[in-house]
Amino acid sequence: MGDWITFWDSDHTIYVSARHRDVHFRAIAEDIGAYVPSPTAIVLDYGCGEALYADRIAAKAGRLVLVEAAPTVRAKLAARFGSERRIDVKAPEELAGLPDRSIDVAIANSVTQYLSGPELDGMIAGFGRLLRPTGLLLLGDVIPPHVSALRDAVALLRFAAFQGFFLAALGGLLATLLSDYWRLRSRLGLSRYSEAEMMRRLSAAGFAGTRAATNIGHNQARMTFLARPCQALGAREGGTAADEQPAVATAAVSTRPV
Repeated sequence: MGDWITFWDSDHTIYVSARHRDVHFRAIAEDIGAYVPSPTAIVLDYGCGEALYADRIAAKAGRLVLVEAAPTVRAKLAARFGSERRIDVKAPEELAGLPDRSIDVAIANSVTQYLSGPELDGMIAGFGRLLRPTGLLLLGDVIPPHVSALRDAVALLRFAAFQGFFLAALGGLLATLLSDYWRLRSRLGLSRYSEAEMMRRLSAAGFAGTRAATNIGHNQARMTFLARPCQALGAREGGTAADEQPAVATAAVSTRPV
């Protein structure tokens, strides 16, 4: 994942316009906020990116922990939200210092595509330690094996047309073919996981999971999974992770746009 961290820490041009960047992060905050269960909840957003509207999530929670591996992005987060008493900014290695069973909701949105299978298993196991027995794990924007780059591009153009930056998106997609991002993606690829495989990995880590009705993001060909520690379900008379889906699903874009 190191090469991807370096890319996201660079002065990249993934966001094709200021409008794209703004609606991207505003929608993420709205979507994640719908999963915050109470004003006292402790929420962890792993691989949060620039998280421009994280304060909106924090306003619905007791505490929001933003976890970002890219050092420059992390420094900007700390500067932007330094005065927000409910927001903490941490590097991934700092999670080892958090107490066991101290998190109510753990989110990794648009992260799994940058992880190998063993890395994904390690991340899920780490969440298993941190989550309370009644906690919720949310894995968003998971790419299935059959979803191509072309399909991703079409989804972005449809979203751009709706949000008012279609021409910028069209030009941005063409520029992407000559960019560092595309060279890196061509060399490393993106990890893809089927629904069945994701369920197996969650089960092996001690979670009972379900696929959410809608993906966190504009690309509904991708998947979001909700999972709860198995011991919590045994005490809930047949409850499932699906019970944690917000009453109204909101359209959003993933933490990482591609």
